[in-house]
Amino acid sequence: MFLKSLECSSCGLKHDWSRLQNLCRSCEKPLLAIVDLAAASRTLRRENLVSREKSLWRYREVLPLPAGVEPVSLGEGGTPLLRALKFADDVDLWIKDESLNPTQSFKARGMSVAVSMAKHLGARKLAAPSAGNAGGALAAYAARAGLEAHIFMPRDTPRANVVECRELGANVTLIDGLITDCGAEIARRKTKEGWFDMSTLKEPYRVEGKKTLGYELAEQCNWRLPDVILYPTGGGTGLIGMWKAFDEMEALGWIDKKRSRMFAVQATGCAPIVRAFERGEKSAAEFPDPHTIASGLRVPKAIGDFLMLDILRQSNGGAVAVDDEEMIRAARGVGSSEGLFVCPEAAACLAALKPLRSASKIASNERVVIFNTGSGIKYLECYGG
Repeated sequence: MFLKSLECSSCGLKHDWSRLQNLCRSCEKPLLAIVDLAAASRTLRRENLVSREKSLWRYREVLPLPAGVEPVSLGEGGTPLLRALKFADDVDLWIKDESLNPTQSFKARGMSVAVSMAKHLGARKLAAPSAGNAGGALAAYAARAGLEAHIFMPRDTPRANVVECRELGANVTLIDGLITDCGAEIARRKTKEGWFDMSTLKEPYRVEGKKTLGYELAEQCNWRLPDVILYPTGGGTGLIGMWKAFDEMEALGWIDKKRSRMFAVQATGCAPIVRAFERGEKSAAEFPDPHTIASGLRVPKAIGDFLMLDILRQSNGGAVAVDDEEMIRAARGVGSSEGLFVCPEAAACLAALKPLRSASKIASNERVVIFNTGSGIKYLECYGG
């Protein structure tokens, strides 16, 4: 096991990884896991990956769980990277289909690692706010681990997500409000109830699971990162995790210094990162009256906003918002042309291709990767079901 410490992403204060931690004790910003990459590289070599299990745990040495501790796993990771042959004939478009994960979304990655560590460090009751797929993933992995799950969801969360959480044994509370209101309710009650808060970036290990998106992508692209990544951005854990993975892989000698241009894609009805990026701000103010059919994008205020904005600028990328109608059109287009029933969040990225091409932010010969973060089956209300 090569985890050295936890480090604040803002002030740099180091924390002991061996006890349950949420935010930085000093400034209450997200903590990131620091791995001893030199030590990890003695057993983790990219040429040996092909013989390992097809799951995110193939990268075990750069993940936080100690050796000999069985991970809480349902077979997450190892998802396909599919070339889109017809949807966008003016770019080299690829779609990483995360809907094939357990619970049919990319949230399985983060929850597998986070629940594994929470159990190892002694947590017995886990709580999280969710507007959809994170709740289902927490419910599944908590059940697998034999832990309690307490999930708070906006009342208008897609019904499939609510049913999923309940059928997986979680305690579900519906709130009249947004995901931020759900998070506030957990914060108010967690000490009295004995819950460990598993909210996005309010514990350090969901991002470790999500960083495996970056490792897998590099491996599937033969260790040359794509020119552009379009990422549907709510809480932003995947964006932050991939960027961390790129730095780690460079340190391991697996990739060079070249980075993908990262673009955050949001909905016009909830676009705090887009607004802050366009204004040149270092953090994003809460977005007023947030609304969109893409429940995963309905995050009016993200605790990792400053990290996302920094990544977008470092990578020479950007941020773009699309409306709900464009999402639906794009989803139907990629469904009929490529055979993929994508979630609205992924459809937002597909819809963003056109304005980014028109603005010359993406060239015709560039390789572009989009993440389908979940199955369209979970959003039947959006598609007229």
